[in-house]
Amino acid sequence: MQVSELLELERISCNTHAASKKRVLEQLSELLADNQGDLTQIKVFDSLLSRERLGSTGLGHGVAIPHGRVKESDRTLLALIKLDQGIDYDAVDNQPVDLLFALLVPEHSTDEHLQLLSQLAEMLSDPALVERLRSATDSGSLLDTIREWQQSH
Repeated sequence: MQVSELLELERISCNTHAASKKRVLEQLSELLADNQGDLTQIKVFDSLLSRERLGSTGLGHGVAIPHGRVKESDRTLLALIKLDQGIDYDAVDNQPVDLLFALLVPEHSTDEHLQLLSQLAEMLSDPALVERLRSATDSGSLLDTIREWQQSH
């Protein structure tokens, strides 16, 4: 499964404002839980927050990949938020974070979870891609940029 196949337009938010790490995790949880039946925003938030308590998912260079597992869903979900300005996220380089990909996988999907995290880390280690994502002005152009990058790699 490719990141570009998982990411849906309705789970992308561009130029969003968040004043804190907690608030952006809440916003990501809303995007992930939307139209998912038994999977509530609170369950998603709790899963993402539990993982953050183990150590920040801020990779450095202004990007983060919050992720978690839930038993209430059998579907892997991905959301993206591009913030209007960076926030303190306890990233490894202590730099503000403004690009966040949130990954949520079923409780039993260990291999898929690791493969998707690896894909995201590879994508976000490409400075040209990160700059193009930061330059995007709407959700559609964010999605197009990711699809184009994955097709060329």
